[in-house]
Amino acid sequence: MHIHATTPSRKPVLILDGGFGTTLEDVFHQDISTPLWSARPIEDNPELIIAAHLAFLRAGADVILTSTYQCAFQTFERSGYTREDGVRILRKAVLLATEARRQYKEERAPDDTSTGVPGTAHVRDIKIALSLGPFGATLSPAQEFDGFYPPPYGPKGLSQEGGNYNAFPDSDDGKAQEEKAIAALTAFHLERLRALVGDVETWAAIDFVAFETVPLVREIRAIRHAMELLVQENGASAAKPWWISTVYPGGRFPQERSPGGGKLTVREVVEAIMGEGRLGAPQSPTPWGLGVNCTEPQFIGGLLKEMTNIMEGLGNTAGRSQSPWLVVYPNRGDVYDAASQTWSKGAESIRQNWAVHVWADVQRVAGSKAWSGCLAGGCCKTGPQEIAELLRVSRSVFQ
Repeated sequence: MHIHATTPSRKPVLILDGGFGTTLEDVFHQDISTPLWSARPIEDNPELIIAAHLAFLRAGADVILTSTYQCAFQTFERSGYTREDGVRILRKAVLLATEARRQYKEERAPDDTSTGVPGTAHVRDIKIALSLGPFGATLSPAQEFDGFYPPPYGPKGLSQEGGNYNAFPDSDDGKAQEEKAIAALTAFHLERLRALVGDVETWAAIDFVAFETVPLVREIRAIRHAMELLVQENGASAAKPWWISTVYPGGRFPQERSPGGGKLTVREVVEAIMGEGRLGAPQSPTPWGLGVNCTEPQFIGGLLKEMTNIMEGLGNTAGRSQSPWLVVYPNRGDVYDAASQTWSKGAESIRQNWAVHVWADVQRVAGSKAWSGCLAGGCCKTGPQEIAELLRVSRSVFQ
């Protein structure tokens, strides 16, 4: 594997791409304001999808995410597609990513000018990650930042009149409802995975499975259970490295401890991802990686430090053969209004120095024994320019 950078302790760092949907809007000037968001061009304009992937590869990304974040059978149906269409589009998205990788390698041979090292194209090991958004990404307005899921996925959907909450009451009935919600969320995630694992060529092309922007602990438990069931149903060949990245709008995890109450802590989130206790998923597998995405850059440093301290304390309690990878891809600091589907610009100092901020936060923690390596990139409003700058900053420090 070609490693673009390392931390002070020589831990490997791989560069992830940036925000695919917002890159289609900002760089390629596309209107993707549909339920399928960045997935719509898979069917309507596949060459555009390839071009966007190529832009990130030329910027230096080692890992590219498929344009499937918003893909779910619910969003396909709202967009006028049948279930069979949905399966076909999901699989096509993966093949478009592999085609972009093929074209990139072909155009770079024999010299990979993105690394500045002559004759290295043959060792550049580009990976493809399947992007899977949370259930909240299928709702309108989207709920990955608030987690107001309607039954059976949660206690209550978003109400424009207010009085919104995303936690079940701490009662026998509330606990029973929560278990039903976990079962419903497990089924939601599993049906997408089944659609892809059912095609040998498609599944073989996927190097990672990325569960992104997850706002609820019950959904974390559901994801872990879905990955467990996938391997039980299909055997060891279905196993892939996978990660769970959570979201912290305003620096706080969205899930409440009780209806309308305080938010869950970072420790509770990390233990849900990696542990086997009340909040974790007993006997379910732990992911290859965990971290944060689509969170404002100013909160990343503190969140990563806290996650690292927690992981150092957990040690190898889950029986892992090695430490997980840290996965970090914040947004550019702009603020999204789900109701109006518009962006407000964040602080100019953060936006202009995004790569410097991200890399500084990464290098402070990625050398810890808690992590085997780090996957660093960007989310919404970060494009090829930001990823190229992140690569430049990382190489200027250690190479």
